[in-house]
Amino acid sequence: MNPELNRLTELLPRPTAPEQTPSWEAAETALQTALPTDYKELINTYGGGFVDGYLLLLEPGCPNDVYDQLKISAERDEANESLWQYEDKPVELEGDGARLTCWATTDNGEYLYWLVQPGDDPDSRTIMINDESGEDWERYNMTVTRFLTAVLSGAIHSEILWDKFPLPQHEFRSARDI
Repeated sequence: MNPELNRLTELLPRPTAPEQTPSWEAAETALQTALPTDYKELINTYGGGFVDGYLLLLEPGCPNDVYDQLKISAERDEANESLWQYEDKPVELEGDGARLTCWATTDNGEYLYWLVQPGDDPDSRTIMINDESGEDWERYNMTVTRFLTAVLSGAIHSEILWDKFPLPQHEFRSARDI
């Protein structure tokens, strides 16, 4: 287990091990990209679920389709393409082959993505957060587990995410139990 995931498990109560882990090969084929190692470890440890009553951590092929990364990513691809016909897309997406892959969403309609670029290293992708209006963006150059640990510990504060997130007492509800 990577050090950031160890730290995260100290902050966020772990569920019992997920009943089943995703087929990572099938997920990467469907998403047309390799997924970061720390994200795979995170999902293998927690599964998809609800963090602090606000953040929906997505899992590829989750039986609860609200938490299915494959479904949500496809929906976001379509929604963003429609949006960018009328709004400016982030400058990072102007390059050939640059795109976003969604790994989390929120109850308020914010989306958390990785910036995927041709030939990049999945383990060092930028995290991009989009507000519910689709206009404002934040960027974090860190892994998912480092980002979650930093947010839950209060080391970083997002201007986009809900101001009541995180909760003082962290909680995780498995998507399979919801």
